[in-house]
Amino acid sequence: MIHEEAKNAVVALCADIIQQPSVSGEEAGVVSVLETFMKESGFDEVTIDRYGSIIGCVKGNAPGPKILFDGHIDTVPVDERRWTKKPFGAEIEDGRMYGRGTSDMKGAVAAMAVAAAEMAKPENRNFAGEIYVAGVVHEECFEGVAGREISKNVQPDYVVIGEASQLNVKIAQRGRAEIVLETEGKPAHSASPDEGINAVHKMMELVRRVEALTPPEHPMLGKGTNALTDIKSSPYPGASVVPSGCRVTYDRRTLVGETKESILEPIQNAINALKAEDPDFKATASLAIDEAPCHTGETISAERFFPAWEYSEDEAFVQSTLEALRGIGQSPKIDHYAFCTNGSHYAGEAGIKTFGYGPSLETLAHTDDEYIELDQLHKAVEGYMAISRALLHT
Repeated sequence: MIHEEAKNAVVALCADIIQQPSVSGEEAGVVSVLETFMKESGFDEVTIDRYGSIIGCVKGNAPGPKILFDGHIDTVPVDERRWTKKPFGAEIEDGRMYGRGTSDMKGAVAAMAVAAAEMAKPENRNFAGEIYVAGVVHEECFEGVAGREISKNVQPDYVVIGEASQLNVKIAQRGRAEIVLETEGKPAHSASPDEGINAVHKMMELVRRVEALTPPEHPMLGKGTNALTDIKSSPYPGASVVPSGCRVTYDRRTLVGETKESILEPIQNAINALKAEDPDFKATASLAIDEAPCHTGETISAERFFPAWEYSEDEAFVQSTLEALRGIGQSPKIDHYAFCTNGSHYAGEAGIKTFGYGPSLETLAHTDDEYIELDQLHKAVEGYMAISRALLHT
């Protein structure tokens, strides 16, 4: 068990960063709190990269591998009218701390930072390698994109994603893609609709074809999904005009092995079939591309394709992690994330040995009156220390 000083430290740090609102692109307050904590807690290096993510490093007494603890510090917005607690109050009641980001995922970030601070103490530095803790920006919008900068600079051998897992070990994750469909028509006065080509009508037929497609299945990750999330005609609003354009977005949850090309191919086939049937049909399918400002003044941008990934339970690093967690009295199960994480880059793009382990329940993310159990916070600190020792043993 961790000592009372560490328990108090993780609760205090979690409260401090909860009290800093940090929707994507506005994480500077959290970075400032973490920077102060890391510098005062014996971290050997503390840096802030161009996107604004903060990375702290603790070095062991011998050379060895690098382990990166990854936790995002941005949150989704808050509608305060729907909360019964103060979203940024970090109020504690009945063993729970309430606030936006407690479970998703500032609690894990606090636990990672305190665990690394414990490992920075002279009596705990007898490990081989380096421990990195990253407070990562812009995950809610660009899963893994800011992580590309971190892995380039750190070059870790292992990555621990701190997304909520109720202290279970997650060895796989579905990916995510945003697919944009656009149809082109011909404008006309709505009093003479036959003079135009209604792009919404063309889109309705394309959507019917897309909805009939069946995504693949995976033994661990289950079914891929394809959900229509928005639709917009142009011009909008359409004042007495037949719409000449229509745009639809699909949120596609992908499985291991799926690529940009493989998810677009069946949609393109549907478009080609409709073109063959209807000489007036014009449509395109592509992946969304977006950009957003960072709190550093930099711009982050990416094509919205974030791949799925999976590791075997038999991997040595997974078995070492399970053994270490069981050794401190925890009972982790092997599982997977249903949602997308920064692991899309580390494991899905870079092929770095990655798994998830974090405090709290996945289902509390993005909810009103979000909270984290203090007991989960305490156990996460102990778990992150055990993982560090297991993967960086001398």
